[in-house]
Amino acid sequence: MNSVGEACTELKREYDQCFNRWFAESFLKGERGGEPCGDSFKRYQQCVQRAIREKDIPVDGLDFMGPNKDKPES
Repeated sequence: MNSVGEACTELKREYDQCFNRWFAESFLKGERGGEPCGDSFKRYQQCVQRAIREKDIPVDGLDFMGPNKDKPES
């Protein structure tokens, strides 16, 4: 699946590959520490945010997830 911004699609693929590798090779084996794809996610996130602004996609009132967001209370 492509990203919201054409320029972000390759960054999305890089992040997806990193995440899928981490999920299969670490997370499913009980290794849950660190942020192995944090840099890749941050680059992709910044690109998506830029694309949203450039396309004037309304996002007022929406909360975005990311590594620096607090987790919702259960």
